[in-house]
Amino acid sequence: MSEQSSTPAPPPTEVMTELPDTLPLILLTNQVVFPMSVVPIRLTSQTEMKLVDDAVMGNKLLALVAYRGQPAEGDGIENAHEIGCIGRVLQLQRSPEGSLYIAVQSLKRFRIQGVVQREPYPVVKVEPLQDPPSNPAEVAPLTTTVKLQMSRVIALSPNVPEAASTILENIEDPGFLADLVAGNLNISTEEKQKILATLDVKQRLERLIFLLAREVELLEISTKIQNDVKSSIDKGQREFFLRQQLKAIQDELGEGDGSGTQIKEYREKMESRGLPDEVKQEATRELNRLAQMNEASAEYHVITTYLDWVVELPWSAATVDQLDIGRAEEILNEDHYGLEKVKRRILEYLAVRKLKPDAHGPILCFVGPPGVGKTSLGKSIARALGRKFVRMSLGGMRDEAEIRGHRKTYVGALPGRILQNIRKAQSNNPVFMLDEIDKVGTDFRGDPSSALLEVLDPAQNDTFTDLYLNVAFNLSKVMFIATANILDTIPWALRDRMEVIEIPGYTLEEKLKIAYDYLVPRQVEAHGLTLHRLNFTPSAIKEIIASYTQEAGVRNLEREVANVCRACARTFANGRRAAIAVNAKGVSKYLGKPKVFHDVAERTRMPGVATGLAWTVSGGDILFVEATRMPGEGKLVLTGQLGDVMRESAQAALSYIRSNAEKFGIPTDIFKKYDIHIHLPAGAVPKDGPSAGVALLTAVASLLVGRRVKNGLAMTGEITLRGQVLPVGGIKEKVLAATRARIKEIIVPDRNRNDLDDVPETARRKVHFFFVKRMEEVLRIALDLTL
Repeated sequence: MSEQSSTPAPPPTEVMTELPDTLPLILLTNQVVFPMSVVPIRLTSQTEMKLVDDAVMGNKLLALVAYRGQPAEGDGIENAHEIGCIGRVLQLQRSPEGSLYIAVQSLKRFRIQGVVQREPYPVVKVEPLQDPPSNPAEVAPLTTTVKLQMSRVIALSPNVPEAASTILENIEDPGFLADLVAGNLNISTEEKQKILATLDVKQRLERLIFLLAREVELLEISTKIQNDVKSSIDKGQREFFLRQQLKAIQDELGEGDGSGTQIKEYREKMESRGLPDEVKQEATRELNRLAQMNEASAEYHVITTYLDWVVELPWSAATVDQLDIGRAEEILNEDHYGLEKVKRRILEYLAVRKLKPDAHGPILCFVGPPGVGKTSLGKSIARALGRKFVRMSLGGMRDEAEIRGHRKTYVGALPGRILQNIRKAQSNNPVFMLDEIDKVGTDFRGDPSSALLEVLDPAQNDTFTDLYLNVAFNLSKVMFIATANILDTIPWALRDRMEVIEIPGYTLEEKLKIAYDYLVPRQVEAHGLTLHRLNFTPSAIKEIIASYTQEAGVRNLEREVANVCRACARTFANGRRAAIAVNAKGVSKYLGKPKVFHDVAERTRMPGVATGLAWTVSGGDILFVEATRMPGEGKLVLTGQLGDVMRESAQAALSYIRSNAEKFGIPTDIFKKYDIHIHLPAGAVPKDGPSAGVALLTAVASLLVGRRVKNGLAMTGEITLRGQVLPVGGIKEKVLAATRARIKEIIVPDRNRNDLDDVPETARRKVHFFFVKRMEEVLRIALDLTL
């Protein structure tokens, strides 16, 4: 049998004056029945079912007694309590699974006097019991106390209707009140049996008052716990609710642990990492919030992630600078050839640091074509200074949050990549390279270049505030080095904050030196070879530079050297033992046919073709300007993907020639009978800028006067309608491109004369320069015209 709850009922209207001496006995498990109540009972054994069937056929009366402890084998009468309750069967119902449910109205107490029969079911002799008389003056206050305490229990119990208090108030019989309260109180079976066995109403009420006081105290504590929990958590989080209850119970018992192991670890790290006062205050505030949270809370993990970042950042950790200028110079020369301007600037910074240790780190910007060693130079600077090196690529970055981070309220928020790399370096003064700063983009997510203004401003970056941390971090000790291929795409405000150092392309001699000292040894070792087994002659390196690469840097040169090394490695792997010496004639065996052709002389053999010089992202190049005429109406046709500026230069060149046609010996009617077509080959490559003006005018003049341009001559400069030659930019890159193309003479605007100081001496010695102010001088040099 299973335990069933009792339902209170008023005293029956029909009073049975006579009860039988013997009644069939039902033994109850974990259930005590009190007089004047209706209780449901579930029966499962066939013996009990037969007992009920026989009782229903008779007077419907049963003797209900609870077991002492657990049921015993057999009839179990010896293990039954002595006092029970007489009940009348009101209703019975059979369930599909074979059980029998009966509703029994209990009538009055009885005591077992003996066993009449045991089979087929137990029948006992009963003695009905009456409550002894009680003193109303003693019982009345006890009755009032029980009603008050039970009303308090009802108020604190969420599942008990408030109408129960009204029922209690209307009960006048103190014995019935005690039995009703005891039957519905959440106490043990043994406690209920003791109350049932207590016949004296006064003693019964006193015992009940003690039990009610204990129940009220437990309910008040439980209510306090639930109120505390409800004020801090969401009702739907069942697991979180249970954990908060457990925590509140522990606090109530004095067993709570307000500072767990993790909290202690955070406090120890905060003390040992040397956090600034502002940062420590913010971290302590978050830590105190964490101590009040449960681990199952989503906010708990947000705060732990935040604190992890705070305690792991190197607020006061820094490397000690190596201020030995001689040693630093050796390291820079060991890693890179040339680049004297950059090396000089780094050594000057070391000298300043030696004299003024608290000087702010410089913010440099290396500008130059690809492959000249800008990024690797940053690593060498870090090694020379004895600092950590971190690199951050800005190419294609379009989100401002990459720099400043996200606020920690967002899901998955993290600090920006600036502080992420600072944490990776574990030093607050690393050499920090911002690679490809000229390729930063912008879109609806913000402008990263604007966020970089604070990072790269020495007057502001000592209080750089990442949105995630929301506290200032000192970046003034960091040595920022940005790299770029061009300056035009860098916003002027950002460019103004950096010290720009231009790194030019390399001359043939510099490339040869770099290849022998750096590239060849590195690639030979990378392919498992030695310089004794594989040797490159100077003529081989020159052949690779001249016929297989056309660049300002040495990236493609290293790639071609690697191709040769791979081919030789395969030969050695196949069993060759003799060393290999790669010479100029043998280069094609490993690299195939030449990829670069120097056909300047061949392409300028006829009138109408001039050689111009252009600045490009890769460092500089030569371009050919071709002009031809055909019968027409004097139109000017331009092809070769020319930009608006170059188109205007071509129109200005033609206008100048038409206005000075007689001076140049050109028939004036030629501009009416013929169309002039100007084309710049490599049509797939967009071209623009004013520096091709001189070449455009020379090509058209060469076509119309019928004289070809001087062989081996290139030119650059902007022109005006009055024939003036104006200065242009990129002279250094253009001169280096001319030397790579084996140009012997260059026409340069006179006002660019000082720019040649930046051109390496070896390149200047290979070229003869003509400095001009007007187009008449250009045509006299290029076409040998007498004007």
